[in-house]
Amino acid sequence: MGEDRKTTSRKDTGNKVHEGERIAKVMARAGLCSRRDAEAWITAGRVSVNGKKLSSPAVNIGPADVVRVDGKPLPEAEKTRLFRYHKPRGLVTTAKDPEGRPTVFENLPSGLPRLISVGRLDLNSEGLLLLTNDGELARRLELPATGWVRRYRVRVNGKVDPAVLTKLAGGIEIEGVRYGAIEAVLDRQQGENAWLTMSLTEGKNREIRKVCAHFGWTVSRLIRLSYGPFQLGHLGKGEAEEVPGKVLRDQLGSPGSAQPLRPHQASGGKARPPKPTQKREHGDRKWDDRNAEKRREAQSSARSQTSAGPQASARPQAPAGDPKRKQLSHERRAERQRAAEADDARTYDVKHERQPRSDMKWNSAKQPGRNSPSDRRTSGKPDANRFRRS
Repeated sequence: MGEDRKTTSRKDTGNKVHEGERIAKVMARAGLCSRRDAEAWITAGRVSVNGKKLSSPAVNIGPADVVRVDGKPLPEAEKTRLFRYHKPRGLVTTAKDPEGRPTVFENLPSGLPRLISVGRLDLNSEGLLLLTNDGELARRLELPATGWVRRYRVRVNGKVDPAVLTKLAGGIEIEGVRYGAIEAVLDRQQGENAWLTMSLTEGKNREIRKVCAHFGWTVSRLIRLSYGPFQLGHLGKGEAEEVPGKVLRDQLGSPGSAQPLRPHQASGGKARPPKPTQKREHGDRKWDDRNAEKRREAQSSARSQTSAGPQASARPQAPAGDPKRKQLSHERRAERQRAAEADDARTYDVKHERQPRSDMKWNSAKQPGRNSPSDRRTSGKPDANRFRRS
């Protein structure tokens, strides 16, 4: 089936330029190839629009246009998909490497569609790499305007001064290049090596390595832990996992939406705004009254629970004006205290495997001849083990 695309001609030339989308972009979204490959196919004469072969990729097509590649109709555009990939060291983030080095896309798990990367990780870097089948989405996530934080775990060789890391919060300029704010924390120093956690929002080419080299620290390991709200987690090296559609919609909005990301998503945490906190001000009478009311309710509930039980109804109730009412109150308080002490004693006995005092016997009853009454009389010494647990 060909895609029906409406055309609105602006220029009457051999290759019409319309108000729709660039044909290379449409071909890439259909999953056939990258934009660069699509342009090469068009130049080679493999692509036709409405029965006419194209010689230049500078063509926009609309919904009514019929596009064919090698005589076959252009497939329908795929839905937007996003994958988390744990990139190992030693792989280049590119589709084709002129030096013949292994690439990320040559080592992806089988069964995945044609994907492009959101940003890059260099040859010796590892960790989270986002992959998508939508070029517009990839470009959108790469822009610093999203405000998404990229968080890295960095191992460097050298002595790290925490005061130097604090200055990076205001940005730094190195060899005429201005780098934005970097949040850097020294996790631990082990001899000549140190582990850092660095967070940034720009992600310029080899930014972390250049900043560390500026201070004389050689980066020996660089791991990306998160990219915005998406975390590396426990994803194994070389493994890829698709982000569920609901999570993708919650984080990015509808596919193809040009709306900016929500500000609270820039922290890299959960995409949920913080709840407003209610602070107590000095002399806040309303707050004090509310707390007093809560205390009264708690005390009333405690009294009702204490008085509940089969004996509650059998207790005498004195009239309000009776002078015995105060005496009954004291008696009930003493009764509750005795009951609490008995409960504590039972709890102690159960915990220490003790039996009630009524079951305790003399030592001589079970061990005659040892510390018996006759021995105590003859020895004249006080009996230290008068009672023994039976």
